[in-house]
Amino acid sequence: MENRIVELLKESDALLTGHFLLSSGKHSDKYVQCAKLLQYPEKAEEVCQVLKEKLKDEKIDIVVGPAMGGIIIAYELGRALGVPAIFTERENNEMTLRRGFEIKEGQNVLVVEDVVTTGKSSLETIKVIEDYGGKVVGIASLVDRTGGKDIGTKLFSAVALEINTYDKENCPLCEKNIELVKPGSRKKF
Repeated sequence: MENRIVELLKESDALLTGHFLLSSGKHSDKYVQCAKLLQYPEKAEEVCQVLKEKLKDEKIDIVVGPAMGGIIIAYELGRALGVPAIFTERENNEMTLRRGFEIKEGQNVLVVEDVVTTGKSSLETIKVIEDYGGKVVGIASLVDRTGGKDIGTKLFSAVALEINTYDKENCPLCEKNIELVKPGSRKKF
């Protein structure tokens, strides 16, 4: 099934190859732009069916996606699971629930992301959920880029991708003078 997910990423031009500046400041030879896949509802639905199957033994009352990347996939997975889907967002640089969203004490909550690399946004969302008294089931993601690192909770992903990352000072792509691009902006550096 992972091969099918990679195929869907490639079909939608969501799996990019080149020289990319990541938000961490590191460089990479590949980048996953899940929004490119998620613009196709039928492909989003197919990926969420894979996640739904992986989550079949979990009790989930509500899904929460961190804005921006988690919103669409949370909605689609919520639909597949038949549960509400809400999102967290930053306000004054702090992850929070707004827009009248709430998590009830004791609810089983699944955090939903497009890509998990370090888990930073997901972990901030987990704190919000726990502050409301919710019980975190785990994190579901379209793509797992953690490289097998423990992020402190269960991770359910449609596909795990091994993608090379480099410090700027030791980047073989820089040494080859391959153009550096910040994903999403098409801006060259």
